[in-house]
Amino acid sequence: MGSRYGGLKQIDPMGPAGETVLDYSVYDAIRAGFGRVVFVIREDFAAAFQQGIGSRFADRIEVDYAYQQLSDLPTGFTVPPTRVKPWGTGHAIRAARHLISGPFAVINADDLYGRDSYVQAAQFLSKSAAETEIAHYAMVGYPLLNTLSAHGDVNRGICTLNADGLLTGVEEYVKIQRAADGQIWGDSLNGTRATLAADTLVSMNFWAFSAGFFERLEVDFIKFLEQSGHLEKSEYYIPSVVDTLIHAGHADCQVLATDSRWFGVTYPDDKAHVVTALHFMIEAGEYPAAGI
Repeated sequence: MGSRYGGLKQIDPMGPAGETVLDYSVYDAIRAGFGRVVFVIREDFAAAFQQGIGSRFADRIEVDYAYQQLSDLPTGFTVPPTRVKPWGTGHAIRAARHLISGPFAVINADDLYGRDSYVQAAQFLSKSAAETEIAHYAMVGYPLLNTLSAHGDVNRGICTLNADGLLTGVEEYVKIQRAADGQIWGDSLNGTRATLAADTLVSMNFWAFSAGFFERLEVDFIKFLEQSGHLEKSEYYIPSVVDTLIHAGHADCQVLATDSRWFGVTYPDDKAHVVTALHFMIEAGEYPAAGI
C-alpha cells in the first residue's frame, strides 16, 4: 500500500493503453525468459489486484499469489499489541516461501527497471551453481542520483564493493533527499544523518537469489525478531538481510552491470515523470505502442 503515494500505485495506469509499471515489469521478465511470477500482496485487495493485473498475464506466464500478513511469524513469536504494519520487504519475500523452490528474482512492484536488468538477472540465475556453504546472489545496481525523487525523501540500500565487483556491504538509509545546495543527505538506521555521494551505487531491490535463500532468511528473521520484534515500527529490509549474510561469510553477491535506466513512483507527482519516460521508450521501440 503506497502510504506516500496515497493509494495502490501498483495498479495506477501509466502507459498509453492503461498499462501499469508492473505490466511492463512482467512483460520484460517474460521476454528475458522467466516462466513464473509470484505477486506478494495484501489479501484484502487480492480480488482487485487479480482482476486488474494478474488476469492480463494468466495466459502468458504462470501466475501465483502470496499474501503478506502481519501475523505470519515463526513459531513462538507474536505481534506487538500496537503494531499495525507488516515487517518490511524481507518479511514480504518470506511470504512466498511455500511457493518457490528454485532460484528466483525479486523486484519492487512500483519500479521500472528496464529490459536489460531482467536479461542480466535471468542469465545469472540460469548459471546458478548448486548450493554450497557460501550462497551466490546478485543485485542490479543504480547510481544514487538517478534514483531520487524531486517530490520527497526516499529509502535506499547504500552499497560498497570490492575490487572483484562483489558487494562487501549494503546499508539501508532512509529519508534520503537532495538539499537546495545539491548535497544529498540520508539517515542510517541508527539515526545518524550523513551526506551521500551522487554516484554511490544503491540497491533498488532487484535481487537474484538461489533456492536456499529462504532457509537462511528464516534463521536471520528469527534473530531480527529476538532483537527488534518488540518494537512497534521495526522493519526487516532485504538489503539488511544480504548484508548480514555477507558479513557472516554465508553468501556473496555479484553486482550486475546494466544499461537500463530505473524509474520509480514514490509520490503522486512522480507519475508524470514515469509516464514521460515510457512515452520516449515506446517511441524508441523498446516497448510496443499498441499495448503489451
